[in-house]
Amino acid sequence: MELLTLPAAAEALGLPVTRVHQYVRDGHLLAVRNEAGVRCVPALLIQDGAVVKSLPSVITQLRDAGFEDDEIVEWLFREDESLPGSAIEALRANRGSEVKRRAQVAGY
Repeated sequence: MELLTLPAAAEALGLPVTRVHQYVRDGHLLAVRNEAGVRCVPALLIQDGAVVKSLPSVITQLRDAGFEDDEIVEWLFREDESLPGSAIEALRANRGSEVKRRAQVAGY
């Protein structure tokens, strides 16, 4: 999985880095630690200069179900034969309603 440092994510989004920090706090984006311990955003969460459509609502659903951010990233990137592919691939292909349905039942 390709990771972007928060300044690199800010550049990809055309935003100040402080806004990216706010996006992570507010659940619009996710940050995980790389091998060096630096917080980074998975590159696939950004598409065409914006946060992938429907990602914030999926993050909210999974956080409400008790998922930690690392677990949400794992859930998004895990292969799911019923989609097919991964949840992040489905979101990037504008199939958000399918992913949101799966996120609703993920915590139960």
